[in-house]
Amino acid sequence: MCRPEFFGVTYKINPWMDPSKGASAATAVRQWEALKSAYQSLGHKVSEIDPIDGLPDMVFAANGGLVVDGRMYGARFAFPERAAEGPAYLEWFEQRGYPVREAAFINEGEGDFLTLDEVILAGTGFRTDMAAHLEAQEFLGRPVITLRLVDPRFYHLDTALFALGDGNVSYYPGAFSDDSLRVLRRLFPDAVIAGEADALVLGLNAVSDGKNIVINAEATGLRDTLTRHGYQVVPVDLTELRKAGGGPKCCTLEIRL
Repeated sequence: MCRPEFFGVTYKINPWMDPSKGASAATAVRQWEALKSAYQSLGHKVSEIDPIDGLPDMVFAANGGLVVDGRMYGARFAFPERAAEGPAYLEWFEQRGYPVREAAFINEGEGDFLTLDEVILAGTGFRTDMAAHLEAQEFLGRPVITLRLVDPRFYHLDTALFALGDGNVSYYPGAFSDDSLRVLRRLFPDAVIAGEADALVLGLNAVSDGKNIVINAEATGLRDTLTRHGYQVVPVDLTELRKAGGGPKCCTLEIRL
């Protein structure tokens, strides 16, 4: 995770961002600290990367890369405003002894890569280049399945789908192309389907450890559905960070050893 000391909405690179509305770094830090505490209360270890002044979106650690089996595939950002984040995250992992691969193609880490037990789901359409899907597959040794996003409000895969555990997912159908929906329905016939209202508060930008799900508090319908499915739901308030299009998952780069 990356503490949002320098958070702000100073440019617009997705539909959620509006620099004219302003954003408070102090409020973002308070909400981020609560998210970090929620993870720790569930028994998870949180490592931190130092924030860099001038990189207001560095808080969204999920975009910094993809770590599978202790190997780190680095990010290469689509917009120049975030370009320096990729090398910063790559260096953090390299300094700690992880095998790393600097990406040759545009990809925004776990923003568009979602790791399941046997495969990696990979988004394209707005940010990540499909060539990065093959590059990740070759480096990480996991099959990668491409899914096309078609609604600009859901510009990253992690805004429209998250892994529940045990090979299942939850997703919002309206974010995907018809062909990708056919793939999802075939792969995940028992998926938890989210409605538009919950998707529009980034309810699908959630983090599950297979039992507990950390989720935006405003996604009340999805929270109730997940509870009925037997999950322990942990609501958090990240309304300030949502001004930049981020939620719990955006703030969390999962280190899979």
